[in-house]
This record gives sequence, C-alpha cells and structure tokens, in this order.
Amino acid sequence: MESCNVELIFDHVGHFGKFQIILYMICAYQNISCGMHYLASVFMSSIPEHACRPPGKIQRAVFHNLSAWSLEDVLALRSPDQKDHITVELQDGQIWELTRCSRTRRENKSHLNHESSGYGLDSPCSDGYVYDQSKWRNSVVETLNLVCERKWYAYMIQPLFIFGMLLGSIIFGYLSDRFGRRTVLWCTSMAVFFFGTASIFILDYFSFMAVRFLLTMAFSGYFGVAFVYVMEFVGKKSRTWASMHLNTFFAIGVMLVALVSSLVNAWWLYQIILCTVTAPFILCCWMLPETPLWLISEGRYKEAQGVINAMAVWNKSRPCDLAELLSLDMSSSCDESCPAFRKLSLADLFHDWDVAKRTLVVWLVWFTANFGYYIFFTEAVWKKEDQHLYLSVVGALEIPIYFFICISLDRVGRRYTAVSCLLLASFISVAYLATPPVSHSSHKTLKTTAVLAVKTATGSALSFLFIYTAELYPTIVRCLAVGSSSMVSRMASFIVPFTNQVWIVLPQVSFGILAILSGLLSLNLPETLNKPLASTWEKTEQKAPENKDSSDEALPTAKNIEMENTEV
Repeated sequence: MESCNVELIFDHVGHFGKFQIILYMICAYQNISCGMHYLASVFMSSIPEHACRPPGKIQRAVFHNLSAWSLEDVLALRSPDQKDHITVELQDGQIWELTRCSRTRRENKSHLNHESSGYGLDSPCSDGYVYDQSKWRNSVVETLNLVCERKWYAYMIQPLFIFGMLLGSIIFGYLSDRFGRRTVLWCTSMAVFFFGTASIFILDYFSFMAVRFLLTMAFSGYFGVAFVYVMEFVGKKSRTWASMHLNTFFAIGVMLVALVSSLVNAWWLYQIILCTVTAPFILCCWMLPETPLWLISEGRYKEAQGVINAMAVWNKSRPCDLAELLSLDMSSSCDESCPAFRKLSLADLFHDWDVAKRTLVVWLVWFTANFGYYIFFTEAVWKKEDQHLYLSVVGALEIPIYFFICISLDRVGRRYTAVSCLLLASFISVAYLATPPVSHSSHKTLKTTAVLAVKTATGSALSFLFIYTAELYPTIVRCLAVGSSSMVSRMASFIVPFTNQVWIVLPQVSFGILAILSGLLSLNLPETLNKPLASTWEKTEQKAPENKDSSDEALPTAKNIEMENTEV
C-alpha cells in the first residue's frame, strides 16, 4: 500500500480544475433527477377528495350551503376533515346522499337539501368513485381506485418507497466498494431511466409497486455513491463546497417537482417529464472515469496513472508520476489473495473497538438527524392549502442554508458543526413542545417558526453527514460506510408513525432526547477538516492522534521514532 498521502496528487494536477468541473456538473445534474423522484412518491400516494358515484347523471349537488352543477366542483371545495355526506339530484329525479365510501337513496323526493332524511339503506359504491381533479387528473390512486377498502394499498406506496431507499443505500454502497464507483453510477442511472419509463405503462398495482421499488433503490444508490465519487476527484481545498452543493442540485429537483406537479395534472405526463430529465445524463455518463483513489486502493496503478494524466492535460497542469510521488511499484498488482486488498464487508466497520464505537456513533447521528427531519418536515407540509407552493419555498430556503453550512464546516470544523446542529434542534424541539396549542395567531406563528427551524437544523446535518462520514472512513469501505449510515437513517421513517400512535408528542420528545445524546457522543468523533482522505485502515489509524491533544504530537516517543524510521 502507498506510504505517502494520495492527496498530493491534487497538489500536482489541481484541486478543482476543468476536468473535475465537467465531472462534477454531470453528477450534479443527475442529482436534480434524484430530488424529483424523491418527492414524486409524496404526490403519487396522496389520496384526493372522492365520493361514491351515483347510479346516473347528476343534475345538481348540494353540500352544506354550497350548490353546484357537478360533483367534482363540490369535491374541490370540501376539505379532508369534513365527513358529512353530499346530496345529489339525478336527472331522473332520484335523490342520493353520497359519502366517501357509501351511498344512500333518499325516499323523500319532495325537496333537495343537505339535511339527512334518516331513511334509506346504505349501498356499496358499485359504480365506482368520483374524484377531485383540480390537482390531479388520472392519478395512480384514481386509476387503480385505491380508496375505501383498498386505501391501504395507497398507504403502502410511501413505506415501500422508504424501504427501497434503505436497501439501495447499503447494496449499492457495497457494490461500489467492490466493483468501483463508475460501474455503480452507470448501472443506477440506467435503472432510474428504465424503471421510470416502465412505470408510465404499467397500470397493474403490484407491477407498479415493483417498478417503483426498483426505481427507488436505483436513485438512492446513485445519490450516496455520487457524493463519494465527487469527493474522491476533488482536492481537500475545494472538497467541502463542491460536495455540499450537490445538495443544492437536489433541492432544485425538489423545487422543480413541486412546480411541475402544480402545472401538470396527469400523473403519466408528470412521470414522462421526470424521465426526460434523466435522459441527458444517460448520454454523458459514459464519460465518467473511475476515481484514481479507488484504483490505487485496488492496486490498479496503471489505470490510475492514466486518469491522473488525463486530469493533468485537461487542467493544463504538470504531469504527476504516481510511482515517484507515492513510491509505488507500477509493475506489481494485487489479487484477492493479498490481505491488504481483500474484499471487505459490513463487519469490517466493526473490525476493532475504536472503529466499532465510531460506526455506532455515526449511525446514531444519522438516525437522529433523519428522525427529526422526517417529523418536522411532515409537520411543515401537512395539510397546507397550497402544498406545491409551500414545498417550492421550503426547497428554495435550503439553498442559502448550504452556503452558511459550508462556511461553518471550513471555519468551525465538521465535528462541532454536527454537535451545534443537533443540540440546536433539540432545544428548539423543547420550545416547540412548550408552546401552547395553536389557539392564537402568535402561537401558530411560533410553532411554524419552530418547525421550520428544526427542519432546517436537521436537514443541514443530513446534508454534510455524507461528507463527514466519507472522510471518517478509508477508500476501501467509504461507500459502504455512507450507504450503511443512510440505511440506518431510513429506519427512522418507519418508527415515527408507530411512536405517534402511542403518544401524540412522543416523536418530538424522543427526538429531543436522541439529539442531545448523539450531539454529546459526536464530540468523541475525530475532526476531519483539512485532513487527507485515508486509503486503508492503517492510514485512518495514523490520523487519529492528530485529533487529540496537540501537546501529545510534540513529544517524540520511541514508537513514533520507530514508525518514522520504518517509513524512511
């Protein structure tokens, strides 16, 4: 294994030159597609207002003091909290009382009003349902009639979506460390385009769910590997800003999907637009080379030298000889029998006690951040009158936050930024619980402000945890560490709904406790600011003393002298 720092490569060929900028923009563009697919399931699984279809053509519909000529017009004005029936008069004179899942024929035909007659027998919706089409036309729920006794099918869309993200993170993280970052980026991008296109033509529920599940796995795997891919091509001088602003493109995708969903009512046309966004990346992904850091860690020195030479030409910098710079034997190679290059697994994230503690703390921080983000993001967008506009504003507000996080990461460091975000979110969560129920406009404003503040703090933590985690682990398990951490964080999305059923404020209380605990435990994590990316566990362990008391470094010990002599 190389005895020198691979970060020296970027000192020769450039930290963020033309070569890296082109690769960065290609990967960042695909992040827009990931942001769009991430939020797409929220709109696809939403159940529109509906009512049982009467057995005939409607002449007039009445709901409370509202009267309209069509049932769709009444449904557009009815809120989900209103459970009263809708009275309709058919062209043949029959009067029916319609609810969401049943209908009753009124015996008294003398006059049409909203008051229930109290007579009549409920009958099932054998003629189907009428849906509010002011927001969506021919949605998945409407096309497959996922309402009433079949509404649990609609409720399964979002959990399966989260489960696909969970599996995609860990599976493609492992495959990326085993077969390379470029291979996984190619495969996941092709899968996003293929399964996204296939979902347009599939109208069977189980086939649709299977395709959406595979699509979710693909874009989740791409998102995590893309972070590592960019980090391994960018030098440490530009790594923080370049990696963090991959989230900016993701936020742009969230804004676009909210905008498109407000303009396009047909879900199939909406899905076509999502797939069209992915198409340009498919045409450019063949240009992506493998990262030199991964090639070096695998002992493929000649291929790494070729990538470095290409970087030097594009960046118009001086060439870099890996054999001279890193003291490598370019003629040698390493196969699977070589212990230094053996294929690692998830168990290697616990290969000794120090690494095991680090992994558990990192997993807890990821879980806590996503736990809080899921709670308060749902609280922020739930039951908003104009949900599309609100999501666009929320996505737009995240972009300037990333600039402040970058400044904090470069000035304060990764560790203290993580601690600050978690503790701040915990304190605001306590203030949210202490605020009286929404009965006054000032209380409502305070609660809304607290919700957005916690969502911003936890979202900021999630945005740079990709960077921090990747810097904490060596190249040989870097994607696996990021993928497993993302997998653990997704488990929070399954737990939140169950805690909410036990006690209405249990999610917020649990998050406040977890945020304080994980924030304090994060102080034990090493600082990675301005530290080179490690290639092996040996390199990672050599970096650990740098994060302890600096006075220890000034005292030459026998062990340090022996290590220096060995290195010479």
